[in-house]
Amino acid sequence: MRLLTFRTEGGTRAGRLDGTQVTPLDAPDVGALLATGLDWRARAAATGPLVPFDELDLAPLVTRPSKIICVGLNYKRHIAETGLDTPEHPTLFAKFANSLIGARDPIVLPAASGAMDWEAELAIVIGRSVAHADHAEARAAIAGYTVANDVSARDFQRRTTQWLQGKTFDATTPLGPTLVTADELHDVADLVVSCKLRGEQMQGGWTGDMLFPPDEIVSYISGIMTLEPGDVILTGTPAGIGDSRTPPIRLEPGDVLETEIEGLGVLRNECTLSPRPTRGT
Repeated sequence: MRLLTFRTEGGTRAGRLDGTQVTPLDAPDVGALLATGLDWRARAAATGPLVPFDELDLAPLVTRPSKIICVGLNYKRHIAETGLDTPEHPTLFAKFANSLIGARDPIVLPAASGAMDWEAELAIVIGRSVAHADHAEARAAIAGYTVANDVSARDFQRRTTQWLQGKTFDATTPLGPTLVTADELHDVADLVVSCKLRGEQMQGGWTGDMLFPPDEIVSYISGIMTLEPGDVILTGTPAGIGDSRTPPIRLEPGDVLETEIEGLGVLRNECTLSPRPTRGT
Protein backbone atom coordinates (compact mmCIF):
# COMPACT_ATOMS: atom_id res chain seq x y z
CA MET A 1 0.00 0.00 0.00
CA ARG A 2 1.16 3.53 -0.84
CA LEU A 3 -0.29 6.47 1.07
CA LEU A 4 0.18 10.21 0.62
CA THR A 5 -1.05 13.61 1.79
CA PHE A 6 -2.19 16.31 -0.60
CA ARG A 7 -3.48 19.86 -0.33
CA THR A 8 -7.06 20.86 -1.08
CA GLU A 9 -8.89 24.18 -0.92
CA GLY A 10 -10.05 23.26 2.55
CA GLY A 11 -6.78 21.96 3.98
CA THR A 12 -4.98 18.66 3.52
CA ARG A 13 -6.22 15.13 2.97
CA ALA A 14 -4.75 11.64 3.00
CA GLY A 15 -4.97 9.45 -0.07
CA ARG A 16 -4.05 6.00 -1.37
CA LEU A 17 -2.00 5.73 -4.54
CA ASP A 18 -2.78 2.92 -6.96
CA GLY A 19 -0.71 3.23 -10.11
CA THR A 20 -1.31 6.76 -11.38
CA GLN A 21 -4.58 7.35 -9.52
CA VAL A 22 -5.30 8.42 -5.95
CA THR A 23 -8.31 7.61 -3.79
CA PRO A 24 -8.95 10.39 -1.23
CA LEU A 25 -9.36 9.01 2.31
CA ASP A 26 -11.25 10.21 5.37
CA ALA A 27 -8.28 11.69 7.23
CA PRO A 28 -6.49 15.04 7.02
CA ASP A 29 -3.06 13.44 6.55
CA VAL A 30 -1.26 10.12 6.79
CA GLY A 31 -0.36 10.72 10.44
CA ALA A 32 -4.01 11.20 11.37
CA LEU A 33 -4.92 8.05 9.44
CA LEU A 34 -2.35 6.01 11.37
CA ALA A 35 -3.62 7.46 14.65
CA THR A 36 -7.10 5.99 14.05
CA GLY A 37 -5.88 2.69 15.48
CA LEU A 38 -4.80 -0.74 14.40
CA ASP A 39 -7.54 -0.83 11.76
CA TRP A 40 -5.93 1.99 9.76
CA ARG A 41 -5.22 -0.44 6.93
CA ALA A 42 -8.94 -1.16 6.53
CA ARG A 43 -9.66 2.58 6.51
CA ALA A 44 -6.92 3.09 3.92
CA ALA A 45 -8.52 0.46 1.68
CA ALA A 46 -11.66 2.57 1.19
CA THR A 47 -12.99 3.15 -2.31
CA GLY A 48 -14.22 6.37 -3.89
CA PRO A 49 -13.69 8.86 -6.72
CA LEU A 50 -10.20 8.85 -8.22
CA VAL A 51 -7.86 11.81 -8.70
CA PRO A 52 -4.78 11.74 -11.01
CA PHE A 53 -1.59 11.68 -8.96
CA ASP A 54 0.19 14.15 -11.24
CA GLU A 55 -2.50 16.77 -10.62
CA LEU A 56 -2.09 16.76 -6.84
CA ASP A 57 -0.29 19.39 -4.76
CA LEU A 58 1.63 17.12 -2.40
CA ALA A 59 1.95 18.18 1.23
CA PRO A 60 4.48 16.73 3.67
CA LEU A 61 3.52 13.10 4.15
CA VAL A 62 2.83 13.74 7.85
CA THR A 63 1.99 17.40 8.34
CA ARG A 64 2.35 17.77 12.13
CA PRO A 65 4.15 14.76 13.61
CA SER A 66 4.44 14.84 17.38
CA LYS A 67 8.11 13.95 17.00
CA ILE A 68 10.74 14.08 14.27
CA ILE A 69 13.81 12.21 15.49
CA CYS A 70 16.95 12.08 13.35
CA VAL A 71 19.94 9.77 13.46
CA GLY A 72 23.34 11.20 12.59
CA LEU A 73 26.47 9.34 11.52
CA ASN A 74 24.66 6.14 10.60
CA TYR A 75 26.30 5.13 7.30
CA LYS A 76 29.81 3.72 7.55
CA ARG A 77 31.12 5.45 4.41
CA HIS A 78 29.61 8.75 5.53
CA ILE A 79 31.31 8.43 8.92
CA ALA A 80 34.60 7.85 7.07
CA GLU A 81 34.17 10.94 4.87
CA THR A 82 33.54 13.15 7.93
CA GLY A 83 36.63 11.85 9.76
CA LEU A 84 34.58 11.43 12.95
CA ASP A 85 34.66 8.48 15.32
CA THR A 86 32.20 5.64 14.82
CA PRO A 87 29.48 6.04 17.47
CA GLU A 88 28.71 3.23 19.90
CA HIS A 89 25.05 4.25 20.12
CA PRO A 90 22.70 6.06 17.71
CA THR A 91 23.43 9.79 17.54
CA LEU A 92 20.04 11.47 17.98
CA PHE A 93 18.81 14.99 17.33
CA ALA A 94 15.41 16.49 16.56
CA LYS A 95 13.59 18.51 13.95
CA PHE A 96 10.28 20.32 14.21
CA ALA A 97 7.26 20.33 11.92
CA ASN A 98 7.99 23.86 10.68
CA SER A 99 10.89 22.38 8.69
CA LEU A 100 8.73 19.98 6.65
CA ILE A 101 7.74 20.54 3.00
CA GLY A 102 6.14 18.39 0.32
CA ALA A 103 7.82 16.29 -2.34
CA ARG A 104 7.63 19.08 -4.97
CA ASP A 105 7.74 22.17 -2.74
CA PRO A 106 10.63 24.67 -2.84
CA ILE A 107 13.42 24.35 -0.31
CA VAL A 108 13.77 27.77 1.30
CA LEU A 109 17.47 28.52 1.84
CA PRO A 110 17.84 30.80 4.89
CA ALA A 111 19.52 34.09 4.04
CA ALA A 112 21.45 33.84 7.32
CA SER A 113 23.37 30.72 6.22
CA GLY A 114 26.12 30.43 3.65
CA ALA A 115 26.61 26.68 3.98
CA MET A 116 23.45 24.81 3.02
CA ASP A 117 23.99 21.11 2.32
CA TRP A 118 21.98 18.02 1.35
CA GLU A 119 21.46 14.65 3.07
CA ALA A 120 19.31 12.03 1.33
CA GLU A 121 17.65 9.83 3.94
CA LEU A 122 15.36 6.85 4.41
CA ALA A 123 12.57 7.89 6.80
CA ILE A 124 10.55 5.62 9.07
CA VAL A 125 6.92 6.40 9.91
CA ILE A 126 5.56 4.84 13.10
CA GLY A 127 2.18 3.11 12.88
CA ARG A 128 1.39 2.22 16.51
CA SER A 129 2.37 3.37 19.99
CA VAL A 130 5.49 1.60 21.17
CA ALA A 131 7.76 1.82 24.20
CA HIS A 132 10.70 -0.31 25.38
CA ALA A 133 10.40 -2.46 22.27
CA ASP A 134 12.62 -5.36 21.32
CA HIS A 135 13.60 -5.62 17.66
CA ALA A 136 10.54 -7.69 16.66
CA GLU A 137 8.18 -5.26 18.39
CA ALA A 138 10.01 -2.36 16.78
CA ARG A 139 9.55 -3.85 13.29
CA ALA A 140 5.84 -4.38 13.99
CA ALA A 141 5.47 -0.73 15.02
CA ILE A 142 6.77 0.57 11.66
CA ALA A 143 3.89 1.53 9.35
CA GLY A 144 6.27 2.02 6.44
CA TYR A 145 9.01 4.07 4.87
CA THR A 146 9.38 7.23 2.82
CA VAL A 147 12.01 9.59 1.42
CA ALA A 148 13.43 12.66 3.16
CA ASN A 149 16.28 15.10 2.72
CA ASP A 150 17.83 16.49 5.89
CA VAL A 151 18.92 19.79 4.31
CA SER A 152 21.38 21.29 6.79
CA ALA A 153 22.90 24.68 7.55
CA ARG A 154 26.45 23.53 8.30
CA ASP A 155 27.59 26.88 9.67
CA PHE A 156 24.74 26.95 12.20
CA GLN A 157 25.18 23.24 12.93
CA ARG A 158 28.77 23.87 14.02
CA ARG A 159 28.11 26.92 16.20
CA THR A 160 27.82 24.59 19.20
CA THR A 161 28.22 20.90 19.95
CA GLN A 162 24.44 20.51 19.60
CA TRP A 163 23.28 20.19 15.97
CA LEU A 164 19.61 21.18 16.21
CA GLN A 165 19.98 24.82 15.15
CA GLY A 166 21.45 23.76 11.81
CA LYS A 167 18.80 21.14 11.15
CA THR A 168 15.35 22.69 11.51
CA PHE A 169 15.15 25.94 9.54
CA ASP A 170 11.68 26.59 8.17
CA ALA A 171 10.73 24.82 4.92
CA THR A 172 13.97 22.89 4.44
CA THR A 173 13.03 19.21 4.86
CA PRO A 174 11.09 17.51 2.03
CA LEU A 175 9.18 14.41 3.17
CA GLY A 176 7.32 12.09 0.77
CA PRO A 177 6.08 11.49 -1.82
CA THR A 178 4.37 8.40 -0.36
CA LEU A 179 4.43 6.11 2.62
CA VAL A 180 5.26 2.64 1.31
CA THR A 181 4.17 -0.04 3.76
CA ALA A 182 6.84 -2.47 4.84
CA ASP A 183 5.16 -5.44 3.15
CA GLU A 184 5.76 -3.79 -0.25
CA LEU A 185 9.55 -3.69 0.17
CA HIS A 186 11.62 -6.71 -0.70
CA ASP A 187 14.30 -5.76 1.85
CA VAL A 188 14.68 -2.40 3.59
CA ALA A 189 18.38 -3.19 4.08
CA ASP A 190 18.95 -3.44 0.31
CA LEU A 191 17.78 -0.12 -1.13
CA VAL A 192 19.76 2.39 -3.21
CA VAL A 193 19.72 5.93 -1.78
CA SER A 194 20.69 8.72 -4.18
CA CYS A 195 20.74 12.48 -4.43
CA LYS A 196 21.29 14.61 -7.53
CA LEU A 197 22.14 18.30 -7.64
CA ARG A 198 21.92 20.27 -10.90
CA GLY A 199 21.42 16.92 -12.66
CA GLU A 200 24.67 15.43 -11.30
CA GLN A 201 24.65 12.54 -8.85
CA MET A 202 26.16 13.54 -5.51
CA GLN A 203 25.11 10.62 -3.31
CA GLY A 204 24.78 6.99 -4.32
CA GLY A 205 24.59 4.86 -1.20
CA TRP A 206 22.97 1.67 0.03
CA THR A 207 20.87 1.07 3.14
CA GLY A 208 22.97 -2.02 3.86
CA ASP A 209 25.77 0.40 4.85
CA MET A 210 23.80 1.53 7.91
CA LEU A 211 25.51 1.15 11.27
CA PHE A 212 22.15 0.88 13.06
CA PRO A 213 19.30 -0.60 10.94
CA PRO A 214 15.68 0.60 11.26
CA ASP A 215 14.45 -1.96 13.80
CA GLU A 216 17.43 -1.27 16.06
CA ILE A 217 16.85 2.49 15.77
CA VAL A 218 13.16 2.19 16.70
CA SER A 219 13.97 -0.16 19.57
CA TYR A 220 16.63 2.22 20.92
CA ILE A 221 14.50 5.36 20.67
CA SER A 222 11.47 3.60 22.19
CA GLY A 223 13.57 2.91 25.28
CA ILE A 224 13.92 6.67 25.75
CA MET A 225 10.47 7.92 24.74
CA THR A 226 7.16 6.44 23.68
CA LEU A 227 6.78 6.59 19.91
CA GLU A 228 3.31 7.45 18.60
CA PRO A 229 1.52 6.87 15.28
CA GLY A 230 2.75 9.38 12.71
CA ASP A 231 6.10 10.00 14.38
CA VAL A 232 8.90 10.30 11.84
CA ILE A 233 12.46 9.01 12.17
CA LEU A 234 15.20 9.99 9.69
CA THR A 235 17.80 7.24 9.61
CA GLY A 236 20.95 9.04 8.46
CA THR A 237 22.62 9.78 5.14
CA PRO A 238 25.16 7.96 2.95
CA ALA A 239 28.47 9.41 1.78
CA GLY A 240 28.55 12.24 -0.74
CA ILE A 241 27.51 15.35 1.17
CA GLY A 242 28.64 18.72 -0.15
CA ASP A 243 30.47 19.62 3.05
CA SER A 244 33.00 16.78 2.63
CA ARG A 245 34.09 17.83 -0.86
CA THR A 246 37.14 19.92 -1.77
CA PRO A 247 36.12 22.66 -2.10
CA PRO A 248 32.72 22.22 -0.38
CA ILE A 249 29.64 22.45 -2.60
CA ARG A 250 26.73 24.50 -1.28
CA LEU A 251 23.09 24.71 -2.29
CA GLU A 252 22.30 27.88 -4.21
CA PRO A 253 19.05 29.58 -5.25
CA GLY A 254 17.77 27.99 -8.46
CA ASP A 255 19.38 24.62 -7.76
CA VAL A 256 17.16 21.56 -8.16
CA LEU A 257 17.69 18.80 -5.61
CA GLU A 258 16.44 15.32 -6.53
CA THR A 259 16.32 12.72 -3.77
CA GLU A 260 15.43 9.13 -4.60
CA ILE A 261 15.22 5.84 -2.75
CA GLU A 262 14.73 2.65 -4.71
CA GLY A 263 11.09 1.58 -4.61
CA LEU A 264 9.94 4.57 -2.52
CA GLY A 265 9.86 7.46 -4.97
CA VAL A 266 11.51 10.77 -5.78
CA LEU A 267 11.57 14.21 -4.18
CA ARG A 268 12.20 17.07 -6.61
CA ASN A 269 12.70 20.42 -4.92
CA GLU A 270 13.95 23.70 -6.32
CA CYS A 271 15.94 25.90 -3.96
CA THR A 272 14.79 29.46 -3.31
CA LEU A 273 16.25 32.14 -1.06
CA SER A 274 14.27 33.36 1.92
CA PRO A 275 14.05 37.13 2.37
CA ARG A 276 16.48 38.45 4.93
CA PRO A 277 14.47 39.31 8.06
CA THR A 278 14.02 43.01 8.77
CA ARG A 279 15.70 44.23 11.95
CA GLY A 280 13.27 44.24 14.84
CA THR A 281 10.79 41.75 13.34
